[in-house]
Amino acid sequence: MHNTTSRLRFFSILIALCVFASLPAVAQDAWPSKPVRFIVPFPPGGTTDPLARLVGARLTATLGQQFIVDNRSGASGSLGAGIAAKATPDGYTFLFVFDTHAVNPTLIPNLPFDTVKDLAPVMLISTAPNAIVTNAAKPYQSFADVIKAAKAKPDTVTYGSIGSGSLGHLTLTLVQQTGGFRIVHVPYKGGGPMTVDVLGGQVDLAIGTVALLTPHVKGGKLRAIAITGDKRSGALPDVPTLAEQGFPGFSALAWWGVFAPAGTPKPVLAKFHAELVKVFNAPEVRKQLGEQLGMDLVVSSPEALQKFLVGEIARWGKVVRENNIRAE
Repeated sequence: MHNTTSRLRFFSILIALCVFASLPAVAQDAWPSKPVRFIVPFPPGGTTDPLARLVGARLTATLGQQFIVDNRSGASGSLGAGIAAKATPDGYTFLFVFDTHAVNPTLIPNLPFDTVKDLAPVMLISTAPNAIVTNAAKPYQSFADVIKAAKAKPDTVTYGSIGSGSLGHLTLTLVQQTGGFRIVHVPYKGGGPMTVDVLGGQVDLAIGTVALLTPHVKGGKLRAIAITGDKRSGALPDVPTLAEQGFPGFSALAWWGVFAPAGTPKPVLAKFHAELVKVFNAPEVRKQLGEQLGMDLVVSSPEALQKFLVGEIARWGKVVRENNIRAE
């Protein structure tokens, strides 16, 4: 009788342990079981916000839970990134970032989070070149014309970017160093006001994403004279790269990625990554992002995003430090 009771107790404990051991897997398999928040560290509009909304709408339809975009703009995207870094790592908060994410660690002193350690990589979604444009009434037909004018009269040619420390600003800082010429940077608070001024001729040049500037180039009001990528843009195939115009090997790309708070369960990250792959492999999505936002889809592994991020921080951090660039 005693042996029978002991065996029953043993089997009861064993069953209980099996049940408890299976609970995390059940919970993770059930993800998502409530609404998921996508933090976008920029205001509505731009390129990061519509990208997150596109993903959210498709995942809401396929996974049966709401994927809600939460715009937390400020400090070149670092405000929203900080909120994400400190969020509960339960798989219900993710962060969509733009290329400023890799510049901010050097540009902004004393960030309240560690960009590399406090956020888990999910996916490098895409990259895109910037375009360098001028008003159609200006005399510059190529980037060589800009260099010639700048060398003839240093500090007279002006260019606008979306802000101090933006990728456009850093790109042209690096190009000036390599080419031995000087042009004057005019920082703006965003792509909208910058575009207005280059259309009006208040600045000689502007640098911004292909998505932002291509409509005005195709409309005939702006002339694109260079692309910053390692190959020509499908949106502006007739515009040569900087590498083709005297800067061999040069490439500087805008990029978009997704992160999660560090410590988010790996099975959840794996499932989310798999769902993102499905979204971005859909032919209509690839066409939409390519034609409307000028993106070249990458759809990377988490490991590839982390390696890319570390490389971008090192590259652009060096430019920021050497030129004593500060956030506005």
